[in-house]
Amino acid sequence: MKNSFALGLLQVQPELTALQTPGCYWVTCARQEDARTFIRQAVMAQQSVTLISADEKPRDLLTPDPAEGPNRIPLFSLSKSKKSLLRLETDFLRTLSSKSGLVIFNSSAAQWDKLNEAELTDWIKRMRRVLNKKQLTLLMVTSGATIINLRNNLQRYFRQLDGVAHLAFQQDSWQYRINWWYDADRLLADRAIRLVCKDERFYAETENEKQEPLSLNDEQHYLADKIVLEGAPPLSRQWQLFDDNEQVFFRAQQANAATVIFSLTRSDYIGELAKMVHSLRRARGNGLKIVVREMGTSLRYSDERLLMACGVTAIVPASAAMSRFLTTLEAVQGQVFNRRVPASLDALTAALQPLQEKGYLRLDAFCQAVAQLIGNTLLPENDKGLLVALRPVPQLKPQQILTLCKPRRFGDLVTVLDDRVILFLSSCRYNDLDKALKFIFSLSHDELFANRMVWFEDSQILAEINNIKNLTPVALQDITSAPQPTQIAAAPVEVRERQTPQPITLLPEGTTR
Repeated sequence: MKNSFALGLLQVQPELTALQTPGCYWVTCARQEDARTFIRQAVMAQQSVTLISADEKPRDLLTPDPAEGPNRIPLFSLSKSKKSLLRLETDFLRTLSSKSGLVIFNSSAAQWDKLNEAELTDWIKRMRRVLNKKQLTLLMVTSGATIINLRNNLQRYFRQLDGVAHLAFQQDSWQYRINWWYDADRLLADRAIRLVCKDERFYAETENEKQEPLSLNDEQHYLADKIVLEGAPPLSRQWQLFDDNEQVFFRAQQANAATVIFSLTRSDYIGELAKMVHSLRRARGNGLKIVVREMGTSLRYSDERLLMACGVTAIVPASAAMSRFLTTLEAVQGQVFNRRVPASLDALTAALQPLQEKGYLRLDAFCQAVAQLIGNTLLPENDKGLLVALRPVPQLKPQQILTLCKPRRFGDLVTVLDDRVILFLSSCRYNDLDKALKFIFSLSHDELFANRMVWFEDSQILAEINNIKNLTPVALQDITSAPQPTQIAAAPVEVRERQTPQPITLLPEGTTR
């Protein structure tokens, strides 16, 4: 076996980009635009290549023309049907030869969802036999919001696939995660490379993996807002207490490995706290232990994710007693923060809290907003929210239900489809559904609805959204724009014509005209 092709990734070890012949490699991407860039870069690194696409048109993938690569590229389209996918190896036998060069197959994750486990196993084995017979190298690049299902399934095919990797966007860079990769007789596994993209090409980013603290002289020190001790004095000589979070922040700008403790007393203070945490983590490195203690407030878990993404080591909930708080402080001692904190706080905030809408939306706008959120790669997989279909009791119509529905939280959306009310509750977990419905509807939801259906996995939500999109166009027109709960049409006011005054003569009693 010899290495005859390369992925084209720049500044990456050659053994991690080499493609042997015959060989079968599979790279998954969460975003379609990342898959497109990856494919174009691979094409530019070849002298001979064949492109097959079952997602975007192959000609569109190569528009505009790549700056480098072969002058002539055979292009093939594959329909999105399950039958065409299962017969692909037959097309390989009939059409391709060993002179075809590297074969790149672009597809969507939704297409592979149509295959069950047995069908996928059979497809890979049959394709492997064809590649060996034809002496071909196949690079499969698959993208889509439901890519997690395929990624999990591919872990079983260590003996059939020569390489499996995943490209994930992380707000200001990309992580290229290699599950395993064969290079001639060597096997490389469990590697992660951080990439940046410039001029439509991925480069390996040169950075220090860990920002080691300059000094550990202060690792036993505690810098805290005095409110977190509930009126108690400093617990030891290593404790310094301050009047507010701003003073804690200014002092922590000189710390290297100390424990920095912020308080959170108001939910509208989260944005300001996130700025301070982000600034400290980026400026002072990974040695700081940054702890946030809630004081009489309740964080949504989307806010918790934002704080953790900004660099918080631990969050102590308001329900935790003082003893539990002190135990948490003991637990974080000696820890080094090992997650990446992106440079742009604004972009990070926008990515983690992407829906700035709430309340009623037209059906088409509702579908677009939900699909956009589910496609966000920075949010946790299968934990972005709940899609809920509610069927009103026979005495009520969906439009009447809307007058009782008052979503207060950004990301909580509602629309109407036929005889159902459909809700999307962003950053809501299944066990919190009843509590969320209680706050949204002014009457008990048990009295308003006969039944309900809930979807919580990304693939389930996207499938249901696609089902809605496939409805007749009439369903997506103005009949979906029912009045919002706060917009009740006023009854038309009758306008009477103004009358002209007429003179009246009063006669004495008993006289006639």
